[in-house]
Amino acid sequence: MTGRTSPTRLRPRPRSVDQLMSDVLAGAHGPDPAGLTATSAFWIHHGTRLAGGDATYLNQYVLIRLGGSFGACAFEAGEVDPGICREASGAPLDVLLREAPRPIRIAALDAYLTEAEPHLRTAGAERVPLPAGTPEIRAKVRDTAVAGLLDVARGAKVGLIGVVNPLVAAIRERGGVPLPCDFNLRTTQWGDPVSDSTETMLGEADAVIATGMTLSNGTFDTVLARCRERAVPLIVYAQTGSAVARAFLGSGVTALSAEPFPFSQFSAEPTTLYRYRATAEDDV
Repeated sequence: MTGRTSPTRLRPRPRSVDQLMSDVLAGAHGPDPAGLTATSAFWIHHGTRLAGGDATYLNQYVLIRLGGSFGACAFEAGEVDPGICREASGAPLDVLLREAPRPIRIAALDAYLTEAEPHLRTAGAERVPLPAGTPEIRAKVRDTAVAGLLDVARGAKVGLIGVVNPLVAAIRERGGVPLPCDFNLRTTQWGDPVSDSTETMLGEADAVIATGMTLSNGTFDTVLARCRERAVPLIVYAQTGSAVARAFLGSGVTALSAEPFPFSQFSAEPTTLYRYRATAEDDV
């Protein structure tokens, strides 16, 4: 596969993750996946507690390597066994896209779309350097960059699906009122209650920020549809499926912070995330 320098406007505009998957399998986004092989698969269990915080973030990831690119997907504990590395490594990519557990399917889709169009060579991608340093320093720069994609009036309600405390703080610094939702946290670092349901929030929020984890747990399509219905800005911050979320720019996603592997928490050296904003051309 050869990386392109700009998005191809003849590609179909997806309305759901399943449609995007079907379009890729049909060759609408590049080479036939049946002719491609997943070189490697990785299973990673990771924990972090930032200085000054009382929450330990526990995350599990699967990664699929295709050529020079990595696709990533976070998943809930116990959802995927480490044995998937043996099963997925060397598998035809179309088989993973069709038959693998959902986190593997998303990681494989992400790898394919990243290889077809690397963030580094995509027109419209704004490079944001994350500095060398501690996890706290890097997380603050990252989350400030995500919050910088917000364009709302002071006092606006900002739904936050997937709670990261520095991002809660960054929303407040911009005058927003966070409405946090998360399956695994009950309060923020400052004691704000965290809902485990997005239903009410999606009906109240003036803007929504959602993690790429929504791609993994199957809620992305619902969030996308509700934001479309209400004409509410949807910003996605994605380690999981950063290239998958990019495919929805102008088709429900208004802005994206894409952080391809290696993620900021896996390195103390400088890395890069890429910010995108939907344009009038995207909406065509």
